[in-house]
Amino acid sequence: MRLAAVDLGASSGRVMAGTVGPGVLSVAEVHRFPNGGVRVAHAGGSTLHWDILGLYRELLTGVQAANQAGALDGVGIDSWAVDYGLLDASGALLGNPVNYRDARTAGVAERVLETVPARELFDVTGLQQLPFNTLYQLLAERDLSAAETMLLIPDLLNYWLTGVRGAERTNASTTQLYDVRSREWAVGLAERVGIPPRLLPPLRDPGTVVGTLLPDLAAELALPELPVVAVGSHDTASAVVGVPAEPGTNFAYISSGTWSLVGLELDEPELGDAALAANFTNEGGVDGTIRFLRNVTGLWVLSESLRTWEAQGTPVSLPAVLAQAASVRPLAAVVDIDAPVFLPPGDMPSRIRQACAETGQRVPETPGELVRCVLDSLALAYRRTVRQASELTGRPVDVVHVVGGGVRNELLCQLTADACGVPVLAGPVEAAALGNVLVQARALGADLPDLAAMRALIRATHELRRYEPSGREADWARAAARIDPKVVA
Repeated sequence: MRLAAVDLGASSGRVMAGTVGPGVLSVAEVHRFPNGGVRVAHAGGSTLHWDILGLYRELLTGVQAANQAGALDGVGIDSWAVDYGLLDASGALLGNPVNYRDARTAGVAERVLETVPARELFDVTGLQQLPFNTLYQLLAERDLSAAETMLLIPDLLNYWLTGVRGAERTNASTTQLYDVRSREWAVGLAERVGIPPRLLPPLRDPGTVVGTLLPDLAAELALPELPVVAVGSHDTASAVVGVPAEPGTNFAYISSGTWSLVGLELDEPELGDAALAANFTNEGGVDGTIRFLRNVTGLWVLSESLRTWEAQGTPVSLPAVLAQAASVRPLAAVVDIDAPVFLPPGDMPSRIRQACAETGQRVPETPGELVRCVLDSLALAYRRTVRQASELTGRPVDVVHVVGGGVRNELLCQLTADACGVPVLAGPVEAAALGNVLVQARALGADLPDLAAMRALIRATHELRRYEPSGREADWARAAARIDPKVVA
């Protein structure tokens, strides 16, 4: 079975051609394209949009390329969360979707919390407070009177492919308009805050066949009328499907890239006061699971440091600087990698040195010292989040699975094992695309009855690397205390 996995990120998108069969699972990139916000001026200022038509064009180009390499059996789309397009009663798009980084939601969350307290909002939706959640974006719209339906980004693209409207549950669960207990739209909440319930389309499970390519579209592109499958359309949901955990293991996962998503897979949401205070989130996963996780700043700080050095005329090779970092004294200096100062783009090396100086630590001078500080600090953030997730749920963690681009950073994988005090299993890099094609394959008849079967196929076809912890627990506990003296090892 050959399948096209469309994987859209905030900075780039790609189409992967996947092959699935008995004992067979592989993906290969056939088309990659840039993505990003487009700022448009208007009388009231400016708005940051997505070029949704450009993304649609590139999607079609990629699917055509995948089909030319071998006849396709299906297509599935995953993307980032929370953003959407609004359709009128005829099904026409009312405007380019707004980018979640746009400032239009400033102050909206505070107004909502005056009507619905944070405790009540969390009890219904299970989501962490983020100012760009879909609920706040809809309330920031100038006028909803012409809008008939809201479609999240993958659902909008599926609609243009098939003519069928709907909302896939894993992405719907990120909107703050979804009841995490009943797994249906929180219609009462929507009405209470002033969002018309008519905007909320019918929900569908991941693994549902949405429809087939519209005949005119298929003819125009010289494609068969392919089935389009609603996969775990939030990219993290697809990535967690791609975590090759053994059945019965107490595992945590880290989907590691520019951002890192760190958490546990649960059967039911964790909605206690401690989870609310710790700013964890409960998002829907494939097969009714819950992704109990928190966002951690990922390899963003490292990539911005490399970009800064290049802009300053002293470019640094990533392999070379990682080799230097491996020989630097461990835990010489650490910072709170999740601190707000490290979120915006800019001169990360200067910010890191300043943070070290302010906490009375040895200031890293060479690129190798600075990168070691970044990686040690990131491993500490993983340690903190994995332990918090374990404490909040009462579930021990025996192994940490790392998937995504961070798998390639062998030093970070080893430091993660050292910091967390449990083995790390690294791989696969292409977890999101693999999760996408596996859910498609099952929907189209492959013998993959559950997550265990999907993950077994990944283990059988992809090499994983195991990293054992060094046993230096006291060193990591002391380093954690340097960032937060209240930390108890």
